[in-house]
Amino acid sequence: MDSTNITPSSDTQFGFVSVIGAPNAGKSTLMNQMVGAKISIVSPKAQTTRTRVLGIVVHEHDGHKTQIAFVDTPGIFKAQKRRLDKAIVAAAWEGVVDSDAILYIVDASLKNPLAHNQDILTGLKSQQLGKKKVTLVLNKVDLIKPEKLLKLTAAFNNEFDFEATFMVSAEKNRGVGDILNYYTKRLPAGPFMYPEDELTDMPARLMAAEITREQVFRKLHDELPYNMAVDTEAWDERADGSIEVHQVIYVTREAHKPIVLGKGGQKIKAMGMAARQEMEKIFERPFHVKLFVKVREQWDEDPEHYRIWGLDPHQN
Repeated sequence: MDSTNITPSSDTQFGFVSVIGAPNAGKSTLMNQMVGAKISIVSPKAQTTRTRVLGIVVHEHDGHKTQIAFVDTPGIFKAQKRRLDKAIVAAAWEGVVDSDAILYIVDASLKNPLAHNQDILTGLKSQQLGKKKVTLVLNKVDLIKPEKLLKLTAAFNNEFDFEATFMVSAEKNRGVGDILNYYTKRLPAGPFMYPEDELTDMPARLMAAEITREQVFRKLHDELPYNMAVDTEAWDERADGSIEVHQVIYVTREAHKPIVLGKGGQKIKAMGMAARQEMEKIFERPFHVKLFVKVREQWDEDPEHYRIWGLDPHQN
């Protein structure tokens, strides 16, 4: 990290804010809006986020200049037998323990949001939070009637002592600024930890893999099971300033390969093109993307994948 651009002023604040919630609550969309850039992949498919994603924003309000490091944690769900699922949920709760504050996102448009979030509410009550404050964000409020929203706010605040409640539409970027204003006065005083122009600490190779994984989800929808992975195997900077990326899409069965490839390779070609366009937009450089498909039956038992994603492979 380049410390030359880090603000040393004693008039600033800095803090980590864990963004938690159930799968598909809109955590990644909200964080992208708060940061003002695409750093966390978004997909209608549940449990898309597998690793901790850091989004960094500098916000000034009422004379307070604050650097907020939002930690987009994997969605919290009831982990079953798979080691990967258990590691993902464990990583989400670890983010809660390590942060200065907690932002809890709820999909308010669900038929029964309170019942859908009982496991998380129980988990929050059992965590050793100390002086950490938990803020409730009811997302997708544009999809429900105001009277239901008021009842929902009361119901959640009866379940847990939230410091504040916000009502937002992350997709439409409504109410997001209020959250940023709120944190400018509530994080610890101190110097910024990251350069002011830094938006994330995610390595470029991992971000490129996440971009492609997002496109796989978008192009295949429900055709391919959740347990698919993308690895960036080569990252070569060319003399003309462009970057050549070789990536492998890992599937667990031979029968999944033709699904990814598509007839005459049309699907994987479309994924590669969409991923290239997204990479060029994010990295602001020309890209050449080459995708391959390989079968690895138990890739989700490989400790190397856990290391890349910052997960603990020893979850049993």
